Amino acid sequence: MTSVEIWKSSLKQAQETIDAFTKSPDVFNKLERFTQMLVETYQNGGVVFSCGNGGSHCDAMHFAEELTGRYRKDRKPLGALALGDASHVTCVSNDFGFEHIFERQVEALARPGDALILLSTSGNSKNQILAVEAAKSKKVKTIAMLGRDGGQLKNLCDHNIIVPAQTSDRIQEIHIKLLHTVIETVERVLMPELYK
Repeated sequence: MTSVEIWKSSLKQAQETIDAFTKSPDVFNKLERFTQMLVETYQNGGVVFSCGNGGSHCDAMHFAEELTGRYRKDRKPLGALALGDASHVTCVSNDFGFEHIFERQVEALARPGDALILLSTSGNSKNQILAVEAAKSKKVKTIAMLGRDGGQLKNLCDHNIIVPAQTSDRIQEIHIKLLHTVIETVERVLMPELYK
């Protein structure tokens, strides 16, 4: 394949993934529920936590900084934190094992009424499964953004959104689009004056 053919193929696959996702049954009801869960969290004074591994960790951090910082417009910060800073990860991995990195932060920081968003292309990461268990014990809402068949997280979380793709790149491309859009919908509900 030429480089132009690779570009065309990649963009075509991305478009096909978006098309398949938006045609999934109840997808917009699930997305609306995603917005509602975050709005309720903020209306009740809660914090939104996010976590992921690898590229999904980068997306979790990007999501949190746009809530505490800025998305499109200047506004008050919204409480958000991406779990997994380097000092915590290396400490917990060394002392307890990598599977406990998110669980221990949820146990330490989360409070009833908070929300935890888990970004995973497989849905089978042990460190996220343990984080969900910790979140449930603390009455923290859980939302899984997944790919492929949803893996184990699909049935463990309060809410799930599954991207119908098989490769991590296509799944993560939709995840970041959904994260951007949920920020906009939350802003429009909580701060409608921003969009007048």
